[in-house]
Amino acid sequence: MTPNRIPFSPRRCATVLALAALLAGCAVGPTYERPAVASPSAWKEAPAAEGWLPAAPADALDRGEWWLRFNDAGLNELAARLQVSNQNIAVAVANYAQATALVREQRAGLFPTVGLSGSARRSGQTGSGSSSSSGTATGATSLSLDVDWAPDVWGRLRTAVGSAQASAQASEADLASARLSALGELATNYFALREADAELALLADTIEGYERSYTIARNRYEAGIAAQSDVLQAQTQLVNTRAERVALQRSRATLEHAIAVLVGAAPADFQLPALAAWTPAVPAVPLGVPSTLLQRRPDIAAAERAVAAANAQIGIERSAYFPSLSLGGSLSRSATRVQDLFSASTTLWSLGISATQVLFDAGAIGARVDAAKAGHEAAVARYRQTVLAAFQNIEDQLTATASLAQQEALRREASAAADKTEQQILNRYRAGQVGYTEVVTAQASALSARRTVLQLQVNRQAAAVGLIQGLGGGWDAASGLTAGKPADPV
Repeated sequence: MTPNRIPFSPRRCATVLALAALLAGCAVGPTYERPAVASPSAWKEAPAAEGWLPAAPADALDRGEWWLRFNDAGLNELAARLQVSNQNIAVAVANYAQATALVREQRAGLFPTVGLSGSARRSGQTGSGSSSSSGTATGATSLSLDVDWAPDVWGRLRTAVGSAQASAQASEADLASARLSALGELATNYFALREADAELALLADTIEGYERSYTIARNRYEAGIAAQSDVLQAQTQLVNTRAERVALQRSRATLEHAIAVLVGAAPADFQLPALAAWTPAVPAVPLGVPSTLLQRRPDIAAAERAVAAANAQIGIERSAYFPSLSLGGSLSRSATRVQDLFSASTTLWSLGISATQVLFDAGAIGARVDAAKAGHEAAVARYRQTVLAAFQNIEDQLTATASLAQQEALRREASAAADKTEQQILNRYRAGQVGYTEVVTAQASALSARRTVLQLQVNRQAAAVGLIQGLGGGWDAASGLTAGKPADPV
């Protein structure tokens, strides 16, 4: 629509500027309020077992360094490398930098734009005919300063700045989520690799025992006091265990490759030496009350900031109902020579005011406002769903934590009994009291029990990592968001 030009007068200009200043304190957008969510007063599955404690003010997770609680120097070194070289984190860092740049771009719209332009032109005429060439030339030089400003009468620009700030804060929370996810994946893979090392050491010892059993069975067969089936059973058990070791070595190599990628290294250039002696640590994690989860989980913070951005978008769309004003001015000088430009006696100036108002758009603005409202409702629903999923995740991890601790205690008891059974059956076989089938059964049960204990240990560590991640990994929205709270429309 063509803007309506208003004739300039100093009094009218002053009136418009005063009106713009007065209306700049108003805005058409709704005031933002954090969506209400139902929060339980306590965790349903919080275990009463020793080691899982309620959070106290002085017992918060180490911010950004929760992995130190596992007391593993190898993990600490890898975590430091990951935060520098992980490419998913690098993507999130770049996205956050882009979002903060957009905030600065939106904020720049609140201020006037100033432009400087200049030109120089020379023209002349030459003579014709038989006479010698002659002519005259003239020059013109001009310099102009232009200023344009669209006063934020209805708060549209300030609302856009607030929306960009909320988006930047959501990007910052996404960065925290990416870092937390990468560190959690690193810890889980690292513990699984160390458990594979411990299992490989266990299989190595077991294979030595099976080789002795195979030698005993073969000697008894050669002495004529045992059947050949005893030798075949011993051989089968020995070869199968060797095959299990090969499969476990493959799993360890796969985990090592995954860790290499997480820390930004090519698998061919990365290696973790095996550790046969593995002492897993399961840290005590302060739980806190469920309501603190709304500040401690970056994904919840990101979802809430998305709601704030969607709320601001309603005001941005509503502002189209109201007229927009723009002020423009220019100051220019011209002279025939450049050296006379700043001493010229003639100065041209202009000051203009323009206003635009949509009179009819067949409901397009209303449709955009309705779409923004629907987008806000969707963002609220996603936020509430994120909170509910977070509560579920914590309850699941608490259940796993308690269950795995009980299972490990019982499996250790079962493993000790299986070890005694294996030794007694082997002694009875040497005395000729039982067949070799019972030896094979006892040895297989003992090995399975030992491996189960190792697997439960790493599962407990993985559950601890999952719980720490579920609680936000020491991240807190109150101190984690640095982009600043977006300005609410008033």
